[in-house]
Amino acid sequence: MDNKIKNIAKTGYVAKGAVYALTGILAFGAAIGMGSSSEGKLGVIKFLEEQPFGKVLLGLLGLGLLCYSYWRFFQSIKDPENIGNDHKGIGKRIGFFFSGTVYLGLGVFSLYEIFKQSDSSGSAKSEMLPTEYLPYIFYAIAVGMAIKSIFQFVKVYNGNFLSKFHLNKMSNRKTIKTIKWLGYAGWISRGIVVGIVAYFFFKAADTAYQGDIKGTEDAFSFLRQNSEGPWLVGLVALGLICYGAYMFIKAKYRRFND
Repeated sequence: MDNKIKNIAKTGYVAKGAVYALTGILAFGAAIGMGSSSEGKLGVIKFLEEQPFGKVLLGLLGLGLLCYSYWRFFQSIKDPENIGNDHKGIGKRIGFFFSGTVYLGLGVFSLYEIFKQSDSSGSAKSEMLPTEYLPYIFYAIAVGMAIKSIFQFVKVYNGNFLSKFHLNKMSNRKTIKTIKWLGYAGWISRGIVVGIVAYFFFKAADTAYQGDIKGTEDAFSFLRQNSEGPWLVGLVALGLICYGAYMFIKAKYRRFND
């Protein structure tokens, strides 16, 4: 595989790690009563936008996410690591394509936030979509997210996510342990959040025409409503921070099958 493609993939992993780490940090801050409750991927963009040199940070994040999107599309279409064309391989490659689409949108949105004019309100959320089709779109998203959540836990059970590191060729036991612990904590937390988001999309399908779009921020709000809410939010938030750190480690130690 071309080194340029590998570097694009690694840049993308760093950007994705930044998104998840900041999501976890913001959620953890909200759980212990510090900072705002603006959680989720869009909350991360808003947070960065408000920082000194915010537009520079958003630009770097946006470009990194576009790199990750490109890598996912490349995996889906070119199949550089020979995943194959059997049912399992096709399923994975379709998953890569949808992942690329999501992060393409997030990357474009990050860059859009740099150049947009500050106008009075942002009301037009779902007006571009025919409202009569929104419930079906929401149901489809709910099913897709539910399947994704299940696959997160299957990966945890099988430990498949560790195969790309070639741990048997590593000599540093501390690095191996770090990769495993961060990976397991991160994947479990991500599976929980994705599952809750799927539930929200399913629940919101009947009122989708109202533009009641759910996301990670609503997932944390749902956790917070429980009597042990702050503890649950805190644990899941720490897990997402672990997932972000895992992505940073993945950028360094992930091995590509040429």
